[in-house]
Amino acid sequence: MNDRYEILSVIGSGSYGIVYLCNDLKSNEKRVVKQLRPSKRRSKKEVELFESEISVLRTLNHKNMPRIYESFSNNKYFFYVMSFIEGDNLEDQIFHDKKTFNEKESLLILDNLLELVDYLHKKNIYHRDLRIPNIILKNNEPFLIDFGLSEQRAAADPFQTSSCSSQNKQESILQEMKQQDYYDLGEILLYLLYTSYSSKNKKALPWTEELSLEKGTVYLLKRLLQIKEPYSSISEISADLHAVLKEKEKVH
Repeated sequence: MNDRYEILSVIGSGSYGIVYLCNDLKSNEKRVVKQLRPSKRRSKKEVELFESEISVLRTLNHKNMPRIYESFSNNKYFFYVMSFIEGDNLEDQIFHDKKTFNEKESLLILDNLLELVDYLHKKNIYHRDLRIPNIILKNNEPFLIDFGLSEQRAAADPFQTSSCSSQNKQESILQEMKQQDYYDLGEILLYLLYTSYSSKNKKALPWTEELSLEKGTVYLLKRLLQIKEPYSSISEISADLHAVLKEKEKVH
């Protein structure tokens, strides 16, 4: 591949792209190469989305996120190369390795994820696909991968001459994308909490009844999942999260 990357295996495949684990023949290091699925390469929209993903990755400089090295095309096949983050994703650890997380462990992972999402949001990047397959857990530290659905959008400039309605629309879209990331964090937390739950009832009950959680954790989840008033900022989420962790320290 590009006379430089030797394919070792396919490590991911979806409707949008194919992900290969490769050996970089120049540096003799493992790299991840993502290819836009050949069936999508003739679609201008799909190529633009792929280029947008590359653009987002180029703005990242965080040890818990992939680093992009280069992008290239061969005969109108599109590729980019990024760092290889070794480890299993959360989905595999939970469902294949049967790894469990207690309430405190789950909250600590959320705390680390909040830091990553805060980093993105400060760069006006919204991940929009925060799910357990897109989180690699290594030494209990989460690494965020797969920026295929991510979007980078600057906030509306109030000094521009555009109409008030278009500014309001832009702000509304940004708020929706931010809330989507918060909601996804709530879903991840719920997944983690359920790993240490063993069902005693034949009838499925709502999580509020099935899980025995601190009041603060229930409140946190309800706001993340928009059952109660949604959070408006990472700092607000963080404050509630640290309050719960402090309570748990007192109890134990």
